[in-house]
Amino acid sequence: MSIRAVITGTGSAISDRNYGSSAAVITKNGLVLIDCPDSILRAMKDASKKSGIDLDPMRITDILITHLHGDHVNGLETLGWKRWIARQSGNGIQPRIHTIESVASRLWERLAPAMDQNGNAKLSDYFSLNILVPGVQASITELRVEARSSEHLIPSCGFRISSGGATLGWSGDTRFDPSHIDWLAAADVVIHETSESRVHTPIACLNALAPELRRKMRLIHMEDNFDQAVTDIVPLTEGEVLEVVGLGR
Repeated sequence: MSIRAVITGTGSAISDRNYGSSAAVITKNGLVLIDCPDSILRAMKDASKKSGIDLDPMRITDILITHLHGDHVNGLETLGWKRWIARQSGNGIQPRIHTIESVASRLWERLAPAMDQNGNAKLSDYFSLNILVPGVQASITELRVEARSSEHLIPSCGFRISSGGATLGWSGDTRFDPSHIDWLAAADVVIHETSESRVHTPIACLNALAPELRRKMRLIHMEDNFDQAVTDIVPLTEGEVLEVVGLGR
């Protein structure tokens, strides 16, 4: 079995060229988003055109959130309102958000100023919330998802997403952290961020990893001036369809 995902964004927080780093995992019942950046509806529409796969926002069942920086969650407001309005007419289900406790505890604080309807609404009016416990697998549709805290300016996490015999690793935003990479390395494909910043992972650090790990690694969260010639790790592109196939470990 395999995991199929469409990349909806590859950019850093200050990119004026690409959407925020994100993806839509295709499941039997719909779509599971990994992060929900600015202009999420347009990002999904553009990725649909490039990939040839219909990424209908009404088919989103679940959203995995790595952390609360705007380039990863600003789209929750738009998506939350879209789905709330649809449900007032009896259309669609309530999406579920999954993240670790330290991220979840401040989520409504982040969204409330734009979504509390003058004090009459709360997070549960828009999304249901599931807390991921690091080290414990959660069942999300047919996926099995495990979270691990990462090192960043605010609480953040990465994911290992499995289905059948295939596993996708997603670093989330993180400083260079060998222990986090070791955890991700159990996956068949590892999506790792890179940016030249003390709170992110410089490409030189990833270039120093073992060749067999670099070969199954893909890059995301690149700055607009990223030079692909400096590495043999292949960057992801928006609209790319990523097929993760298990190697029968």
